[in-house]
Amino acid sequence: MSGSDIKKIVLAYSGGLDTSIILKWLQDTYGCEVVTFTADLGQGEELEPARQKAEMLGIKEIFIEDLREEFVRDYVFPMFRANAVYEGIYLLGTSIARPLISKRQVEIAAATGADAVCHGATGKGNDQVRFELSYYALNPDIKVVAPWREWDLSSREKLINYAEQNQIPVPKDKRGEAPFSVDANLLHTSSEGKVLEDPAQPCPDYVYQRTVAPEDAPDTPTEITVGFKTGDAVSINGEDMSPATLLEKLNELGGANGIGRLDLVENRFVGMKSRGVYETPGGTILLAAHRGIESITLDRGAAHLKDELMPRYAELIYNGFWFSPEREMLQAAIDASQTHVTGEVTLKLYKGSVDVIARQSPYSLYSEAHVTFEEDAVYDQKDAEGFIRLNALRLKLLGRRNS
Repeated sequence: MSGSDIKKIVLAYSGGLDTSIILKWLQDTYGCEVVTFTADLGQGEELEPARQKAEMLGIKEIFIEDLREEFVRDYVFPMFRANAVYEGIYLLGTSIARPLISKRQVEIAAATGADAVCHGATGKGNDQVRFELSYYALNPDIKVVAPWREWDLSSREKLINYAEQNQIPVPKDKRGEAPFSVDANLLHTSSEGKVLEDPAQPCPDYVYQRTVAPEDAPDTPTEITVGFKTGDAVSINGEDMSPATLLEKLNELGGANGIGRLDLVENRFVGMKSRGVYETPGGTILLAAHRGIESITLDRGAAHLKDELMPRYAELIYNGFWFSPEREMLQAAIDASQTHVTGEVTLKLYKGSVDVIARQSPYSLYSEAHVTFEEDAVYDQKDAEGFIRLNALRLKLLGRRNS
């Protein structure tokens, strides 16, 4: 794409070294105005330095926005209604953040008259796909700049040299080879690359940032009660909380008890396998709690159908299709199942584990009268004989034929 094709670019800007280099490179390569957008998704970093760096590089339009509540309310919570996990265990912390960042970039582009957007994802990963599919879904005519697929800054040394030549400050810890890369938000931290690239080597202890080691967690269990209303968590120990505040509190509780660590070799959408080390303390508790309240409020047919739909739903999010019609169709079905998913779940947190130990709901389908081992007046055990005979009929016919 030639520079003359683009008049103004909205850059997803963290304020770190890589996106600062991208910012200067965009100015040099495209010779156009650049708008920076920095999102606070709960990554735990001070964002004011991003503004200062953008101003230093001559940026006039700088957007820094606190999106934590929107992130949890409109993206994390809908995903957790589905109990979504990718390849059985990954809670999709990075995947679910990309649609919101993309949406705001496109909205800012419309507000500022920009005709292009830019991300800092590499040409090997999933994020380039997630960003760009979202961009095009929201604005089919938007132009996309992906520096890692265009420039020749193919090594750390070249990036550092470019930064020094252009008076971009290089922190001392960035001059050497970074030990691993980190992406963080309120749902999780993701660590990849360098020291983690060989899956035969255990993850070093220093990689973990949000959780204590399970063996170092308290020797006394922590019990908490999570309240739900129509599928979403609304309280902890009887205290009502906003979505972001609630997830932050669950992170604190989970992290202190060594909960939510995951060392995973996953299948990227682009085709290669990748090793990631994830910490999702609050999300791990939330998933257990949500399944706990569903266990007494969802009918068997609805619950089992949800479990069948979930892998497809999770894959759509992982692959970047949040704004696709099929994800929205599945979301509608999932949300319809949550009408009566209201009540409280009590959990025990202990040395890396989360156990549901009690659950109650005004809409519970659990009937003690039906399941009791004592004498009851609501269930005739003789009915089971005909039920078994009918279900066995085809098996008996097959057995006779095969013998």
